[in-house]
Amino acid sequence: MSEDQTPPGRVKRGVKPSGKPTLKTIAQMTGLAVTTISRALNNAPELAQDTRDRVQKIAAEIGYLPDRAALRLKTGRTNVVALILEPDEQIYGFGTSLVTGITEALRDTDYHLVITPLFRNVPAIEPIQHIVRNRMADGVIFSKAEPFDERIRFLLDNNFPFVSHGRSQWPEQHPFADFDNEAYAYGATLRLASKGCKKVSIVLPDSALTYTDHLKAGVERGAREAGIAFEFAADVNLGSATDAIRNYVIKRAKRPERPDGYVCASELSALAIIGGLNEAGLAVGTTTHVVTKQASDMFMQFQPGAETVFEDFAEAGRNLGQLLIRRIGGETGGLHWMAQPRFDWPTS
Repeated sequence: MSEDQTPPGRVKRGVKPSGKPTLKTIAQMTGLAVTTISRALNNAPELAQDTRDRVQKIAAEIGYLPDRAALRLKTGRTNVVALILEPDEQIYGFGTSLVTGITEALRDTDYHLVITPLFRNVPAIEPIQHIVRNRMADGVIFSKAEPFDERIRFLLDNNFPFVSHGRSQWPEQHPFADFDNEAYAYGATLRLASKGCKKVSIVLPDSALTYTDHLKAGVERGAREAGIAFEFAADVNLGSATDAIRNYVIKRAKRPERPDGYVCASELSALAIIGGLNEAGLAVGTTTHVVTKQASDMFMQFQPGAETVFEDFAEAGRNLGQLLIRRIGGETGGLHWMAQPRFDWPTS
């Protein structure tokens, strides 16, 4: 046999193989044992750095991917992080921004992000239970936390790693990332009072959500401190159709003691409210004022006349991902992050 010939069933060292590459493929290409290849791909510190680098470089070049089923059987790990999103959470880039931040946090780790949809009329706990009971992921991220959220209770009781976007009122500490909505609503209300508003209103999220109470507390505190009136919009919430919010604002503008200032908890509701105010003949920025949270550049393209406070969902995603990796790694205390609103009001 000439030195250029390779025995049948063998991969010539240094030659990229055909077919799906395996640990054995990399071992044949490098001359290293399969166990050494496995340790090198897992960055075992006892191996020389140049060995780890060489093995990982070859694995990347030939497109090696670990067998997740085998990995789960061997280690109990999937190297998967599950993000549960409702389809409507893509509105104005919430879902996209969150995914961007989470994937940045997972970069250079062994973890991959899998998005699990939560459809309307399906109990929010169902995808959580499916993931935990079938060990579909090593950790889970979800949003719209409730004060006594059954998802959080289930995950705590099962000691399953998770991070929620939003807080709960369970006595046990749990990992979360959140925006200080009470501080936002308080500051926004004071800003409206400084613009001469005598009565402020807010279209709140669903009453079951924790941050609804935070927004209510902020508006109430700010209004009482400024000595102005306040009200919470009736019959509509952030989940209502934009037409319903718009029509509510039009009708409310025609009744006595109408609000002359609105605190908005989302861009979409702000656009609906501004549309309603304009249709009612109230000029936003002069006879009526609006302060809203802003999460995208698109909002200001409409030149709505509102003042804005930025909420960075990509930053929230990065923190959600980082906190979850730490929780999967065994940490249990101090796993929370709270974004504070920045009030950069115009000077004019």
